[in-house]
Amino acid sequence: MNCIGTKQFLDFEWIDIQQPKKEEIETIATQLNLNKILLIDSLQMGHLPKFERLETGYFMILRSYTSNINLENSLGDISNKIAFFVEKNRLITIHNKSFSFLENINNTLETKEKLLLYIINQIIDSYENPMITQSNEIDAFEKIIFTKHSNSISLENLYFEKSKARIIKKLLLLSQQVINHIEVEPKNQTELFDIKDSLTSFILFYDEILEDANALLNSYLSITAQKNNDVMKLLTVFSAFFLPLTFIVGVYGMNFDYMPELRMHYGYHFVLLFMVLLSVFVFMWFKRKNIF
Repeated sequence: MNCIGTKQFLDFEWIDIQQPKKEEIETIATQLNLNKILLIDSLQMGHLPKFERLETGYFMILRSYTSNINLENSLGDISNKIAFFVEKNRLITIHNKSFSFLENINNTLETKEKLLLYIINQIIDSYENPMITQSNEIDAFEKIIFTKHSNSISLENLYFEKSKARIIKKLLLLSQQVINHIEVEPKNQTELFDIKDSLTSFILFYDEILEDANALLNSYLSITAQKNNDVMKLLTVFSAFFLPLTFIVGVYGMNFDYMPELRMHYGYHFVLLFMVLLSVFVFMWFKRKNIF
């Protein structure tokens, strides 16, 4: 089958299966003596990281970050999986997407554990650059929100950043559970601990990104609400000024024949003066109440 590539190392064999077709599953399971159900799991599009012990070794699934587009927030868009069958004398990897770090592996990796840890390390490191980029995006949002340019922020983009951070954090937490089940020889413990340390650091960093995104979203909504309150306050002030004046104009706009003030020689001037004094009174009242 064209989808199966093999590479012989000194003490083990590495079998890499890329983009196998559904109709080939039965043949691959029989040819390589693999569990058919686990093989089907390895081909499911959105399968989460998992670990399962077998009689001949163990099976696990990890997901590597592969997204190049900012506004993606689903599991399949952000990452792609690699499944592993780890046995005594062979390592089998199964994946649909091609990964550059799998294509550049040479025979300098002496043991099966060295190769396995190298691939896992590359998978975990794939989250580092997106983490830095996303942190910079959150910082940019914060700068916009707390300046006079808050109207130019895209609430949709902020939501997607928050959603992406939440999904990646869950992926890393599940990956951490999987990697904690891996056991290696004492001479490879240092590499495994380095991977675990990087994973813990990334989880904490993404946790901070998620908290910042939530805080910024709440701040944005609070600032928007405050601006709306300021507008309503201004409209209320204008209404308080013009409502009594409109009432006076409405009274003297009625077409009754017998209205005493209509025949006064200085009635017009008195009404204007009264309206000015009323406006001054309203202004002083607002000033005393510290409304503006």
